[in-house]
Amino acid sequence: MKGLILSGGRGTRLRPITHTSAKQLVPVANKPVLFYGIEAIAQAGITEIGIVIAPETGDEIRAAVGDGSRFGVQISYIVQDEPSGLAHAVLTAEEFLGDEAFVMYLGDNLLQGGIRDLVERFRESQPDALILLTAVADPQNYGVAELDGDRVIALAEKPTEPRSDLALVGVYMFTAAVHDAARAIAPSARGELEITDAIQYLLDAGMRVESHIVLGWWKDTGRLDDMLDANRLILDTIEPRCEGELKDAQIDGRVVIEAGAQILRSTIRGPAIIGAGAKLTDAYVGPYTAVGEGCTIERAEVEHSILLADCVVRDLDGRVESSLLGRNVRINRDSHQPRAYRFMVGDNSEIAVP
Repeated sequence: MKGLILSGGRGTRLRPITHTSAKQLVPVANKPVLFYGIEAIAQAGITEIGIVIAPETGDEIRAAVGDGSRFGVQISYIVQDEPSGLAHAVLTAEEFLGDEAFVMYLGDNLLQGGIRDLVERFRESQPDALILLTAVADPQNYGVAELDGDRVIALAEKPTEPRSDLALVGVYMFTAAVHDAARAIAPSARGELEITDAIQYLLDAGMRVESHIVLGWWKDTGRLDDMLDANRLILDTIEPRCEGELKDAQIDGRVVIEAGAQILRSTIRGPAIIGAGAKLTDAYVGPYTAVGEGCTIERAEVEHSILLADCVVRDLDGRVESSLLGRNVRINRDSHQPRAYRFMVGDNSEIAVP
């Protein structure tokens, strides 16, 4: 059995962060989202993984992931020229997948508890497909499944009138039969080959599609709120560890302080993680905050936020909260007169000021 991770999306909902970085490499608890998917597949005993990449962000993903040896797997890269749907990605990867069954994992998704048990169930039961489902409040924004008991009887992609609240989670398992299904379907109204249509083709052909209801949490990290929520959920699982330098510091709760970090006259309330080489001086870092490597926080407060590498937050009267700061962002108070807000902001940014 092989693994297939889709990492070719453009990440429009996370702009401007994704103007300069692949959305799958935005970190959650200081680890790129993509790495969680690779680890989940590796922990299920699958050692051959193909990663579908886009021409625009492929080099960055190759550089971050490498050959897979750090994860105990072998990574192959498959270029998808256009983001033309999940079923199109399957066809793009057909040469890599061959006749083997495979697990398909969306590279910007997080799933609690991994997939080891589900892979074992798929191997033992040997259906033509296994889909993961979870109840959502807004099923019209997802692929939706209709069940008769545990049996899948119909699927629809972003239906205007959903017939259930069961959305497809971004993890699927298929036999090679899905290749013929993907070839047989036509593009949807949005011009994509939908994986829901390919699965519906399998159903219409009399093939067996099983479902599993996810009872734990699942996150599609394509939006800011979901990214912050995923960060919170992962930080809730960390074990405290300190490899940095503390001086007149107060550490409360579960906090990870990585090597080379300096915490000077500052308070950290966990769960939180402080990246390697970061420096906090006369600062407060509150719960559910991930401070990336090389960041500087001085005379400022940050809570429930994600700071990517080498951010600087300095001399602020108010608290930064529920924020995602990209690499090398600088936020500081300007003492020059007249007093005014001064911004240099990229496309699709959002700023809230008191």
